[in-house]
Amino acid sequence: MTELVQYAVSGPRATITLDSPHNRNALSRQLVTELVAHLERAAGDPEVRVALVRSSGRVFCSGADLAEATADGMEEGARRIVELQRLVVTMDKPVVTANLGAVRAGGIGIVAAADVAISADDATFALTEVKLGLAAAIISLTVHHRMHPRAAALTTLGGEVFTGAQAAAYGLVTTAVPAADLDAEVDRVCESLATGAPQGLRESKRILNADLVARIDARGDEMAALSARLFASTQAREAMTAFLSRKG
Repeated sequence: MTELVQYAVSGPRATITLDSPHNRNALSRQLVTELVAHLERAAGDPEVRVALVRSSGRVFCSGADLAEATADGMEEGARRIVELQRLVVTMDKPVVTANLGAVRAGGIGIVAAADVAISADDATFALTEVKLGLAAAIISLTVHHRMHPRAAALTTLGGEVFTGAQAAAYGLVTTAVPAADLDAEVDRVCESLATGAPQGLRESKRILNADLVARIDARGDEMAALSARLFASTQAREAMTAFLSRKG
């Protein structure tokens, strides 16, 4: 089986690369399983101080794997994505995301869960769930924690595309830089984070994310159940089938 997520360590940085171009890094069962395993690997490596999640191409993540969801439903997948977000939030080491291009739907949950998110200023984001009769349920746990409420309402209800620069203004990402400067900014931030002592990083992150962890634990099951119910609805299944037909 071809690996969909690559893992490499250089000095104190573990780089985890989403590499599933055939479906635009959709959150398939295999990709989520591999991403979780690599995050846990980074968490358990005493030499690693910071984990970087990025993609091999311009698309960071296109969201849920609609082909799998249409065929098999989202009950298990929704729970796994809640668990993935919780892992990112509770790891004892900082997690950084870097995106050069598109981030859609569920992929935005990974960005929101990260401690630091760096985007190209012309990258694009969209919470497209509303267009398919769905809701940004499981990722609302992290996305609505990060985004300003008015921005969250606009982007969640409208499903409109917004840029990396807007994502920074909305509170979704930490900073947005010109695409040509993305790698340099990622290197700078990761090098700075890696200077933290393990105990200091661990305890600081626990303080920073205490409210977010409580939010995930309080509402994770509810949001996973809602997501599964919406994906199983006739309206959403018809919309997803039509979308996949147009895409094909």
